[in-house]
Amino acid sequence: MNPALAGLLSALFYGVGDFLSGLSGRHDAPLRIAALTHPIAALALLALALLLGAPLPPASDLWWGALAGAIGLGAVLAFYRGLALGPMGPVSVGAGALSAAVPVAFGVLGGEVLGALGWTGAAGILSGTVLLSLIPGGTGQGGVSAKDNGVLLGLVAGVGFGFYFVALGQAQSAAGLLWTLAAARLASSLIVVPIAALTMGLRPSRPALLLASAPGDTLGNLFYLMAVQGGGLALAGLLTSLYPALTTLLAVIVLRERLRASQWGGVVLALAGAALLTAG
Repeated sequence: MNPALAGLLSALFYGVGDFLSGLSGRHDAPLRIAALTHPIAALALLALALLLGAPLPPASDLWWGALAGAIGLGAVLAFYRGLALGPMGPVSVGAGALSAAVPVAFGVLGGEVLGALGWTGAAGILSGTVLLSLIPGGTGQGGVSAKDNGVLLGLVAGVGFGFYFVALGQAQSAAGLLWTLAAARLASSLIVVPIAALTMGLRPSRPALLLASAPGDTLGNLFYLMAVQGGGLALAGLLTSLYPALTTLLAVIVLRERLRASQWGGVVLALAGAALLTAG
């Protein structure tokens, strides 16, 4: 498959998956959503690894994957809650921008050199996330609390996703990445399923909506890997980083979300910054 098309399909599935997860989060608790969708993703990734004949990576890669899954679970729970509270567009953009920025920060601290485009992108992400995180006042209690503000939860999730990618980045075998991703989803499933089963049960309120949201993560990962293999990390990362734009567009069209001018400015700055950071 053409790597550019694969990158765009990755962005499409990530973006639509985020939107459907946000809708599902308005009817079910994030804990239950993760408990039901993560095992599905783990089985799908295992099936893909077997179908594509991916070689088994070293055991250390699987342990890094498991650690990434445990870290990513907290980020996913914050993200689903943030999407449910909304507005979905800024939540997704903020999470996506910071998930790109954290690995770059680790790389710079480790001695990697960031070019002019990269530093410009980092500045755009920082400015955009500041605009996205501004909390409107006037609620009678001095504003909206952090736990009830979707955008702030999205930013917290973005940092968590960034550490998730940092942990995945420690894996040494690129050919065995599907196994590493499966280990991540298996680890998160082993944590979240018992907790959800004991505290709230596993029966979803909207099973069709929840099942519809499940393939987004798996298909997004698959097409991302195809884009990396065909065109390299820069092309894949640049095109995949467009996924929050899809979530924002769907939220505006389907849910009629209305963003403040400063939030639109934050969306543009964060998306542009993510693109520049990946290219630089």
